[in-house]
Amino acid sequence: MQTNFFLGGALAATLLTGGLFTAPSFDGFSDKNPARLAVAKATTYNVDPGQSYVRWNAKKVGGQHDGIVKLAKGEFTVDGGKLTGGTFTADMTSLRDVDKGEDNAYNERLVNHLRSDDFFGVEKNPTSTFKITSVKPIAGAKAGEPNYTVSGDLTIKGITKPQTFPATVKLSGNTVEATASFPINRIDYDIKYRAAIIGTAADKIIDDAFTLNLKMVANKASM
Repeated sequence: MQTNFFLGGALAATLLTGGLFTAPSFDGFSDKNPARLAVAKATTYNVDPGQSYVRWNAKKVGGQHDGIVKLAKGEFTVDGGKLTGGTFTADMTSLRDVDKGEDNAYNERLVNHLRSDDFFGVEKNPTSTFKITSVKPIAGAKAGEPNYTVSGDLTIKGITKPQTFPATVKLSGNTVEATASFPINRIDYDIKYRAAIIGTAADKIIDDAFTLNLKMVANKASM
């Protein structure tokens, strides 16, 4: 009996220490498992310049002008079905005025002035950029209304200033569409031509603020 007792004890000890039995692996649940640690990457959507635009409106005493600037490139990032970031570049050499008509002789003179150092200094600064720094969903936003508050760095004429504005963003399948409208203070970007700040005569003043109206359509990037 004593011999059997010691043999049984030795067998039990062997089983418990893994001599005859291999404990199940828990690597599938380990913090060191790459599958567990992997974080889903944000999805990139490339802006389609043909479907996207930046339209501007500038007011002055006795009138206003409307124009357009083409986008050169851009992208949105989306994570978990929500907009998380983006960068965009506008081609300032494409700046046009549209309210007078392309064939109007005054149009070319106006556009050339807008491209000069009095305004956007396009020769030295052929692009303007916007980089999103923060995106916050708007709680309770109704369909078709702004559903995000977007903040970012806007660079015009080589000068970077922060901007924050509401945006309406629609994610549908492989497409992101975003629209927004917000004012820009041109004085912040050293565009002071005929501004009240420099003592321009009242009947020649151009408003300090001009409005940007954006539409950006982007498609999911190929893997």
